[in-house]
Amino acid sequence: MHVYTTGQWVLLFFFYCFCGWVWESCYVSLRQRHWVNRGFLQGPLLPIYGSGAIIILFATLPVAGNLWLVWLLGMLAATALEYVTGDVMERLFKVRYWDYSNQKCNLNGHICLSSSIAWGFFSILLVRFIHPPIAGLLADVPSWLVDPLALVLTAAFTVDVVQSVQAALDLKEVLTKLAEENEDLRRLAKRAEVAAAFAEDDLKRFRERTELEKRLLQSRVEAELEEQRQAREERKERRQERLEASLRRRTAVKLDILDTISDALETCRDHLEDIPDLTEDALAERWADLTEAIEKVRDRKAAIRARTAHTYRRSLRILRANPTARARQELSEALESLRKLGERK
Repeated sequence: MHVYTTGQWVLLFFFYCFCGWVWESCYVSLRQRHWVNRGFLQGPLLPIYGSGAIIILFATLPVAGNLWLVWLLGMLAATALEYVTGDVMERLFKVRYWDYSNQKCNLNGHICLSSSIAWGFFSILLVRFIHPPIAGLLADVPSWLVDPLALVLTAAFTVDVVQSVQAALDLKEVLTKLAEENEDLRRLAKRAEVAAAFAEDDLKRFRERTELEKRLLQSRVEAELEEQRQAREERKERRQERLEASLRRRTAVKLDILDTISDALETCRDHLEDIPDLTEDALAERWADLTEAIEKVRDRKAAIRARTAHTYRRSLRILRANPTARARQELSEALESLRKLGERK
């Protein structure tokens, strides 16, 4: 078995992180037909590959002479790492950055049989063909340079991890707020609809003006048609302008819906005294209920107006870098809505 110092293990980790990033970025970019800076981090590193390579080397170097054991131990070690990492990241960030749910013989979407088998063959490739020349290059690095270089890389890596974790937490917060916002719009629209029905308002007209899915779909169709007309003249530096324009359209739609809801609630409140056979206590209760709903609409409008494109930038970078990412069911609608904002045309 090869014996490495701590500094050498660190350098090996970063080297395989970089190799994994090159492989994933090229592979995903070919599939997406545009460049994708793959991964969770901002820098050119994929820790899952670095960690996988290190854990495979730890598990298999003692039995490097037996290919079957290399395949088996490498497969088990890498599969365990992939499952634990995927499960922890989903629990922490509410987003699944890779998903095998559509693959046969998968476990909770984090691992699958075909991926595990591939890890086993990658272990043989790593131990027999990739790592030996890398180990030779590592041995040529002066001993006095190993630890300082490992320290510098670790410091830069730590900064990137902190920033990327914060960005992932921001994405989680954005998705949560978007999901709450959409649900609030539906609840407020239903509340106003009930109040309007009690006041014998025009329900059909009200429903047409406050139907969230229909209005948002119409907004997306209009935005996509507009973007298609401008596609040939658009350039990379205008991406931010398109994002802000899309946000303005969505904001205008939601504010218009909230204005309609607010008008309906205020109209109902203003005509409460016209309702026959309504006791003083019932009148006061309905007045308080409608006033609370109106205040909630105002608060939601203020929150929507305060939102800017800057809120979404880092979240969109994560989604672009992980085009197959999926969120939990309660946040899936918000994630797809956010992904639409960052789509390339």
